[in-house]
Amino acid sequence: MAELQDIAEDEAFGITDRLVTDVLEAVENVESEKVDALLDQLHPADVAHLLEQIDGRARQELLAVWSDGVDGDVLSELDEKLREEVIEQLAPAELADAVRDLESDDVVDLVEYLDDAQQEAVLEALDAGDRVVVEQALSYPEESAGRHMQSELVRAPAHWTVGEAIDYLRSDVVLPDQFYHIILVDPRLKAVGYVTLGRILSHPRDMALQDLTEETFRTFHVAQDVEEVAQAINHYHMITAPVVDDDDRIVGVITIDDAMAFLEEEAEEDILRLAGVGEGRLSDKVIETTKRRFPWLAVNLITAIFASLVISLFEETIAGLVALAVLMPIVASMGGNAGTQSLTVAVRALATRDLTTANVWRVIKREVLVGLINGLIFAVVMGVVGVVWFGSPMLGLVIAVAMVINMVVAGLAGTVIPVVLEKLRIDPALASGAFVTTVTDVVGFFAFLGLAAMWLL
Repeated sequence: MAELQDIAEDEAFGITDRLVTDVLEAVENVESEKVDALLDQLHPADVAHLLEQIDGRARQELLAVWSDGVDGDVLSELDEKLREEVIEQLAPAELADAVRDLESDDVVDLVEYLDDAQQEAVLEALDAGDRVVVEQALSYPEESAGRHMQSELVRAPAHWTVGEAIDYLRSDVVLPDQFYHIILVDPRLKAVGYVTLGRILSHPRDMALQDLTEETFRTFHVAQDVEEVAQAINHYHMITAPVVDDDDRIVGVITIDDAMAFLEEEAEEDILRLAGVGEGRLSDKVIETTKRRFPWLAVNLITAIFASLVISLFEETIAGLVALAVLMPIVASMGGNAGTQSLTVAVRALATRDLTTANVWRVIKREVLVGLINGLIFAVVMGVVGVVWFGSPMLGLVIAVAMVINMVVAGLAGTVIPVVLEKLRIDPALASGAFVTTVTDVVGFFAFLGLAAMWLL
């Protein structure tokens, strides 16, 4: 069973260790035909994954030997920074061939983070009509629906029948490579509904398209936050989200695959930000990674110094009873972990719009009660530990009460702090951790040492 698991892990994403070794050996021996044969059998996502696994020097040599070259599908699958590196190594003609067959939203995703020279090189490779579409998309705000939509779609007059729609699709009209709906429009090109291809193919030719529209239909403005659109697609189980301009005319669509990819990317960013590492990637260089992590380590240092100042207020208390120094980390650690649990739940709920003004107080009350119950349970445990370990019932009582106080405050801070930061337009995933840790450390030390000073000395 273990051997089968190892094989499954080695073959993740269609990339095996043996395949990587074979590719690198072929590159080293400058065997272009072998490199072509090995890479041509792979999905574009697997080729991108392979390029991300190898180091920069090997990547340059691979691109030089690979005669078939990188196509647009591979470029769109690459990590943003790695994509820039690869594009720099492509000749203008190669870049033109790579992007020419991509859909508009993939081209926008490809060029939006490139420098001006690289961006112009990609745009020049496009046909005049495609370039206008891409430049229009780039004119919208970065996180807007207009920036992330694809302009390729299928429209039909609202008065058409199934037969007319089928005849239109079978004519020599240029259709998107993939589409799921025919969007119905009125004479002003205003979207009034959509019909799935499955419904069209399963009904008689004389059936009116308007009688087959879905209840999930709704439109989204080009300036609307793309995260809101993606969440709506997920919430309403939509396949296609029509995007309209100021006159309610249909100008593009966001499909479910792009929406899910965006939500996955946002969730990954939230997790990385909660850990204080930003949007780092395994392909990032040492200096870039160091610069990204340094500020939050500095913030943690400042908060640790602040907690130490609280401890310094009770130097005489600690000197009078050494057991306090032994037990202090336990109170702070339990509070920090409880705060992190509440914080993670709150940040994710804010990101998915599950935590709102309507239910915020109920959630805060729940987290405080959870902290209270857990605090009481662990207070009993630590009270017994205090008595058995140090033979002091009062010491057991002190750490028990401090544990309850800190666990309650942790549940409160872990929920309230991200909500407040959200109201202040500050990313709660990025900034909440340092504040919650400071609160639980300070309250934990102050409660434990303060109670010890009053009751034990």
